[in-house]
Amino acid sequence: MRLRAVALAVSGAVTLASCSQGGNESTVTITGTSPAAPTSSPVAPTTPPSGPPEPSPTQQAGDAAVAGTIATDLAAPWGLDFFANGDAIITERDTERVLRISGPDHEVQQLGRIDLAAPQGEAGLLGVAISPDFNTDRLVYFYVSTESDNRVVRARLVDGKLGVPETIFSGIPNGFIHDGGRLVFGPDGFLYVSTGEGGEPERAQDKDSLGGKILRITAEGDPAPGNPFDSAVWSYGHRNVQGRAFVGDQLWASEFGDSSFDELNRIERGGNYGWPRVEGKGGTDQGFIDPQLTWSVDEASPSGLAYADGHLWMAALFGQRLWRIDVDGDTASNPVANFVGEYGRMRTVEFAPDGELWLMTSNRDTRGTPQPGDDRILLIRP
Repeated sequence: MRLRAVALAVSGAVTLASCSQGGNESTVTITGTSPAAPTSSPVAPTTPPSGPPEPSPTQQAGDAAVAGTIATDLAAPWGLDFFANGDAIITERDTERVLRISGPDHEVQQLGRIDLAAPQGEAGLLGVAISPDFNTDRLVYFYVSTESDNRVVRARLVDGKLGVPETIFSGIPNGFIHDGGRLVFGPDGFLYVSTGEGGEPERAQDKDSLGGKILRITAEGDPAPGNPFDSAVWSYGHRNVQGRAFVGDQLWASEFGDSSFDELNRIERGGNYGWPRVEGKGGTDQGFIDPQLTWSVDEASPSGLAYADGHLWMAALFGQRLWRIDVDGDTASNPVANFVGEYGRMRTVEFAPDGELWLMTSNRDTRGTPQPGDDRILLIRP
């Protein structure tokens, strides 16, 4: 049986209180491993004493600014989506907690836990997506690493409490590394699911495997109509996709490379993106689709991806920076680095309904160097 890797073995309890969805005060007792309660904060973000490293001389330095701090003291936050009223829903990878950040004061409330999750390495409670019909169905979708697989579950959110999760899609290979995990509903109403190859590269080229793919499924968990292979698979040949964003009807994805090149890909129906035959560009002669842009792994290790106003924004983990990328039609160009080394590892970036950009750090994911207040969500003014 796989051991569940949780950072601390000491039992504890913490109470979170804030306004729930219905305006009532909600008190939640957390048992088992408990990080400090997350807090909202208007204070200016901190910078490590050593100061940020210089940007790569081959890249232009960005001019995005941090306008404030949404929340602090989160524990390896991973997934982020927004309700129509601007409230956010957050997942924490290792604690299995689902949080809501509400109102102009960014109050933090625990909605529940996904006990199916079995955190280990890069696996755990990962992506989240709110149903496009949430006002009527009250459903929220999660990507969860269990003891046996990765799967998509959904649960109803009623009166500030998350109901019992229902599995709608299972059997995605899991592992200590490369679990994928992003969810997004496309303009077509279908759910796009990014998966990793779980550390076994050959899965990515096997169209009968769900690992190393982007999947496209219905809200009920069935393969979506129009998929290319009479299955849930939409594209394949991926190593570990953790970022996704739509530009109109076009899906873009950021992907971890191995030792040489990280990638930004424009996703095509039925496309083969080359892994493990090709890393980076150079695969078109073999029938693979080349990435639009590549980075050395020390500049990226890309995770979250978001789009607005002609730019993709890509969060980098090992690269510890936020990339702004120009998008013109089917072409991406001119990557610009922001905040190089200032806030550590960056996991997720999303635009809120009001047009503000939220950026989530990932310094408590066992690979970072936490600063006081980590992990945090920063408010960015592009």
